[in-house]
Amino acid sequence: MNLHEYQAKSLFKDYSIPILPGLPADSPEKAAENATSLGGKAWLVKAQVHAGGRGKAGGVKFAKSTEEVANAARELLGTQLITKQSAPEGQPVNIVLVDSAAEIAHELYLGAVIDRGSRSITFMGSRAGGMDIEEVAADTPEKICTLSVDPVLGLQNYQCRKMGFFLDLNSEQIKQLGKILHGLYQLFLDKDMSLVEINPLAILADGSLAALDGKINIDDNALYRQSIAEWRDETQEDEKERRAAEFDLNYVTLEGNIACMVNGAGLAMATMDIIKLSGGQPANFLDVGGGTTAARVAEAFKIIVSDPNVQAILVNIFGGIVRCDLIAEGIIQAIQEVGVEVPVIVRLEGTNVDEGKKLLSESGLAIISAENLADAAAKAVAAVPGA
Repeated sequence: MNLHEYQAKSLFKDYSIPILPGLPADSPEKAAENATSLGGKAWLVKAQVHAGGRGKAGGVKFAKSTEEVANAARELLGTQLITKQSAPEGQPVNIVLVDSAAEIAHELYLGAVIDRGSRSITFMGSRAGGMDIEEVAADTPEKICTLSVDPVLGLQNYQCRKMGFFLDLNSEQIKQLGKILHGLYQLFLDKDMSLVEINPLAILADGSLAALDGKINIDDNALYRQSIAEWRDETQEDEKERRAAEFDLNYVTLEGNIACMVNGAGLAMATMDIIKLSGGQPANFLDVGGGTTAARVAEAFKIIVSDPNVQAILVNIFGGIVRCDLIAEGIIQAIQEVGVEVPVIVRLEGTNVDEGKKLLSESGLAIISAENLADAAAKAVAAVPGA
């Protein structure tokens, strides 16, 4: 689950990580009211979307009066902000954050992720703040300092000093950085995060540090024990992916026209690969899981047919935990219930495969049976109009 910047900053504040004053608004009038409440002579109006690169996409506007704040909010609210990290159609802007502007001496980068290689939470810091850290890592990796935290010992003070020396901070700033790093580490643990970024972590004109932005990703598997799960903004998520998650279906929208419904992530990836190899384009990644049921298959079909780009459906199921005949019954029931109008190609393998194929052939439905995965992919590509 992703959080908006204003939500991330509220967590930063709870963990004594310095931020500049800011308030969210869902209307131009509220934005102007926030600016008055914050005081000062200049503000930033920032679109709240789950995508990076907002500044370059026009999602961050500078204002020197409450009238300019209101106008900036009016320009952003209700629009679709398209950034290089967003979906092609952009992300809806329903909230803006009105932040107090500050004089910045230098911008730093600070982040933490779960590093599966070292099996630890790893901090990253760089003097190249305000830039895409991916580009910095690719072009000038020597500009990034990494610290792996021992899960037993926790974050050590010497590691904080090491990061501070690398970032070329003075003694007071290093002390402040240490508090920020310890706060981030505890926040990371308490809220079951998979990623947190402060970009930029600014050195202000008075020499102090402050988080000017915040990005947080939380492990979906831990949401059941996190009260901040209610902060989820479903308007920022793909509707089909959101519906799939409700039924424990692993679904990712792609740009092709051949939908895939497979049980098992590895088999799903192989299915997409062979569709591509056969000259087609997969429309999605969909893993219905090992314990496939008729209800889940029906919901999977509903999600698939809600995509107007889908022109054929390839069902590739290995009957191991669930028998092929039960899977076939679920497919038949789902097609009848949903009213699928595009070609459906089914490849079954595993326990009771012959019984399953017989059920499909005698169903009276326009189901195209395939003998193997290559045959299924070829028939799916051929079934697409104009192929």
